[in-house]
Amino acid sequence: MKGLTRRGLSLLSGVLLLSMALTACGGNNNSGSEATNAPGGAATNTPAAAEESGKPDHSKEVKLVGYLLGEAPKGMPEVMAAVNEKLKQDINATLEINYIGWGDVASKYPLILASGQDVDFVFAADWNFYVSESNKGSFLELTEDMIKTNMPKYYANQDPAAYQAAQVNGKQYMIPTTTPDRKVNVIVLRKDIMDEAGLVNPTKISELEPYLAAVKQNHPDMIPLNLDSQYDLPTPFGALVSEKFAYAGAPMDSGDPLAVGMFTDNEDPAGKVLSITDDPVQSAFKYAAETMKKWYDAGYVNKNPYSNKVRSKDNFVEGKAGIAFGNTIDIQAALAACTDKGIETYVMPVLSPTGHAPTSSWLNNGVAIAANSPNPERALEALDLIMQDEAYVYLTYYGIEGKHYAVTADGKLTLPEGVTPETNTYPADAAGFWFVNKDYFKPDISWTDSYIELNNSIKDLLAPVTYLGFSFNSEKVKSEIANLKNVSSQYYLPITIGAVKDVGKAFDTLNDKLQSAGIDKVRAEVEAQTSAFLAGKK
Repeated sequence: MKGLTRRGLSLLSGVLLLSMALTACGGNNNSGSEATNAPGGAATNTPAAAEESGKPDHSKEVKLVGYLLGEAPKGMPEVMAAVNEKLKQDINATLEINYIGWGDVASKYPLILASGQDVDFVFAADWNFYVSESNKGSFLELTEDMIKTNMPKYYANQDPAAYQAAQVNGKQYMIPTTTPDRKVNVIVLRKDIMDEAGLVNPTKISELEPYLAAVKQNHPDMIPLNLDSQYDLPTPFGALVSEKFAYAGAPMDSGDPLAVGMFTDNEDPAGKVLSITDDPVQSAFKYAAETMKKWYDAGYVNKNPYSNKVRSKDNFVEGKAGIAFGNTIDIQAALAACTDKGIETYVMPVLSPTGHAPTSSWLNNGVAIAANSPNPERALEALDLIMQDEAYVYLTYYGIEGKHYAVTADGKLTLPEGVTPETNTYPADAAGFWFVNKDYFKPDISWTDSYIELNNSIKDLLAPVTYLGFSFNSEKVKSEIANLKNVSSQYYLPITIGAVKDVGKAFDTLNDKLQSAGIDKVRAEVEAQTSAFLAGKK
């Protein structure tokens, strides 16, 4: 894909403006410009004229404010300058992107929406408070007509089932991605350390104890499991549980990725709802907890992951973590950086006992318009371009062509000459625009043979899940859900990293606290909603 330079865009913009002035006619066909021919040949951009033409009114320039998750890449200012140059030309708008850090999501995400400050849109997902914030009135209701009118590119690409999946109390508040992630969770190892440990082609995380021991013994600057406070914290525990059954927990019952409550087996067509005291949940969780405790006591886990905001995959590249956790999409930049440093890697998928991974929902990545957005229609128009226009997709996801990425003659993505993964100021996937149309993406030249093999097999690894598209509405049990979150933070998360003296006693305490927090009431509500969901699928 060949993009215009910023200078070229400026020149093109000037030519278009001159052309409009000379001919007194509307702008480019894709912008929805409001200019019309007034009597006497004078051009007008008034709202009335725009309304008469049937096109959106772009006469007033607006500034849109959006919030994404993570951290802004160093190259964000120049990429946003390029984005805003295009948005100004297409819909007479500019965009300001702010970030909510991973370690601050639980506290800052609801606070920003409740503050009343000017916010036009925010990242939204079923695992990130979508239902609870919808119930609070934080998001604007979206009708089919609003989407069809202001997001025609998106409307033409979206599966109508996604709208149904996004409904809360019969109303839609999210713009789900048109391309649900085709991904599998992965564990990345260093092949040189595998050789030291005598490890060949492991397939389960439980097989990695010799590897962890080799990291600790031979690499004093590395922490075998260097977990961050948000993504990594429950991840090795979850991978251990997945060896026993294909479990799904939060956001099934809360919308909070670090809460604990109800569970189901993703591959159980009956969709039986389970609590932490039911098998196979209890036996699988205790197996995972005992393993994590052994690793924690052996010094394989960083002692205070709650204060660590650097993900394992980033520390892995820097030689500070022995294992990287991620998925087949977000791990790509780390793998490329390792290749550049001469670090040979081994990518291991996290699969269920049947050898499968769950299919992602449309709601796994999306955007919501804030209820108090000053410019909801213009925000929808901007998102239509960002999510579905190929030029915007590449710009927001990969950056500026020739500076942050390049395309080879055979159509593969690469880095421009002189740019390395370490010096690239706008790595792919890093800016949080995960909701764009990924069908435009090209293969990356840095993909290793093992990664290509895994990537090609993803379709065969993915299995449909019983509750695909289900979103639990916690409104009737919101007090209990809040209690469960508090219990999880205090009594569950230490279990997941192995930081408990006695696993059996820790689970007894957790179970008692969950009972006091109202887990039985939550279970009854989950069962009622899941039963209705399954009945609607028949």
